[in-house]
Amino acid sequence: AASKLEVSMPAVVEVESGGTARIECNFYIPGNGSYAYINWSYMDRNNRVRLCRIVGSEILEENTDYKGRLSVGEDKALSISRVTVQDARTFLCQVEAGSHGMGENHTELHVYTVPGSPLPSPHGGTPCSRLSLLPQIAQCVSRNSFPPPNITWHKNGEQLQLEEKMVKIPATLTRESSGLYTVSSTLFAHVTREDRNSLYHCTVHYWLRGQRRAVDSRQVNVTVFYPAQHVKLQVMPSSALVKEGDDVKLVCEADGNPAPVFSFYKRELEDSWQDLTSLADTNSGVLNLHDVNKSSSGLYRCQTLDLDDMRQLEKDVELVVNYIEGVHVKMEPSSPLQEGDNVRLSCNAHSPVALDYQWRDEKGRKVAEGNQLFLSNLTFETSSNFSCKVIAPSVPGLEQSKQVAVAVQGKPRIVAISSPLYVRQDEVVNLTCKAIAFPRPSVHWNVNGTAHEYVENQHIASNLTVRVSHDLLRAGAMCRVSNALGVSEKHIQLLDQKTPESKGVIIVAIIVCILVVAVLGSVIYFLHKKGKIPCGRAGKQDITKPEARKDKIVVEVKSDKLSEEAGLLQGANGEKRPAADQVGQSIVHCPS
Repeated sequence: AASKLEVSMPAVVEVESGGTARIECNFYIPGNGSYAYINWSYMDRNNRVRLCRIVGSEILEENTDYKGRLSVGEDKALSISRVTVQDARTFLCQVEAGSHGMGENHTELHVYTVPGSPLPSPHGGTPCSRLSLLPQIAQCVSRNSFPPPNITWHKNGEQLQLEEKMVKIPATLTRESSGLYTVSSTLFAHVTREDRNSLYHCTVHYWLRGQRRAVDSRQVNVTVFYPAQHVKLQVMPSSALVKEGDDVKLVCEADGNPAPVFSFYKRELEDSWQDLTSLADTNSGVLNLHDVNKSSSGLYRCQTLDLDDMRQLEKDVELVVNYIEGVHVKMEPSSPLQEGDNVRLSCNAHSPVALDYQWRDEKGRKVAEGNQLFLSNLTFETSSNFSCKVIAPSVPGLEQSKQVAVAVQGKPRIVAISSPLYVRQDEVVNLTCKAIAFPRPSVHWNVNGTAHEYVENQHIASNLTVRVSHDLLRAGAMCRVSNALGVSEKHIQLLDQKTPESKGVIIVAIIVCILVVAVLGSVIYFLHKKGKIPCGRAGKQDITKPEARKDKIVVEVKSDKLSEEAGLLQGANGEKRPAADQVGQSIVHCPS
């Protein structure tokens, strides 16, 4: 066991500004003796300033600067509330124990303030690569921190170190009236064209509760000016795909910053150059060529001029405009074609690229491939407009077409007439005659009327509007079609058509007759079953006949051609009687 008074305290106590600092003071008195008093004080420069004295359970404050912020616990620990950066100092605890003497110890109170986010501001507008001195890249400022933080710089994630003639990082430290610090750090560094995409940031390092902390600023990029070293000229779209009628861009690019001035030229004959700069955007380096054709092909040049050192660079590119020209269709034989002839169509064209050929009819349907089309056994129906479609497979969209008319000549052939035609006298009807021929024929009728003609390809149709007369109904009409190569004619037969009214009367009369006969037969059969009709003219009936012969009754209905208005039927003896007296008298015969 210790034989003298001992006082122990933590070497350092850390607290964040605004918090409460608790400083412990532990002591040992031999023999479990008691203390007489405890003094708490702090060091101000080299002077000791008393805070308070503890005697028994009574606390006597002696410092007005800490009034209302001090408290002492049961373990005699000192607590300071609402700590500020001015409280960062050395605190002493002194214990008086009578015959055991006096002992003391001290604690360093560290107060921290978390710095605000650093604010890097890039330095712009300076052509950095053209300065002999190190250019200023950016400045980083950290405000309201305690104690003063440390600032480091980073490029693309790697920390920069001080390097003579390459990296310089001066810093300034300012203590504000609040006791907090503002730290400013400026980065000067040598840059090259490779730094045009570099990202810089600063990091503020500070201590908090015994640990090293860090906060990063946002990243900034600096503008680096440098002359062009290389120039590139290209055709858009790709030169291999350019065809007549396209819009083409010649794009010139240089790797300098700022971009140089661009000029464009095209080589003419004898190595002379045509200036096209007036057609280009000299700032963006784009030359627009609209609706190019075969003559647009050639060698183009882009030239750059750096206005700072007047250095010139140039680049050439060959523009090839693909085309199809001279599409020609040859027909063999070329003499006029007759029905039954054969013909061969040949198609040819010129182009710097390989070509494919297709044949299509006038409706656009593909009928053959290859540069030849063979047509055999021609007819009027074969006559048509055929087209040869020339395609460049390697250049999408490059194609041309040429039409040729295949005309088959011959005398007219009547293909349709409206015969036979059912008509009624005095009715207005349309007579139709349709023919096919080439050259175009004329149509004539042997009757008078109003004619209308319609022509489609090799076909001609004539509609004749006419009133049906007795002579027309008897003789019919004749359609005559003719051209320089011959004549064709056909007869149209007209047939008399009964009126619907007369047909209806006949049908109704037949139905009425059928109904009358059916009703009359039913009545006679009913009266016979009831025994109302006697057998024989004397009204006698032989009931001795066998029963098996009673069902052999013959009913005869005789019809004389008398007028319907008389309303009489002829009896068996030839006399005429009223209809009411006829039933069962002369038309029923019983077998003897």
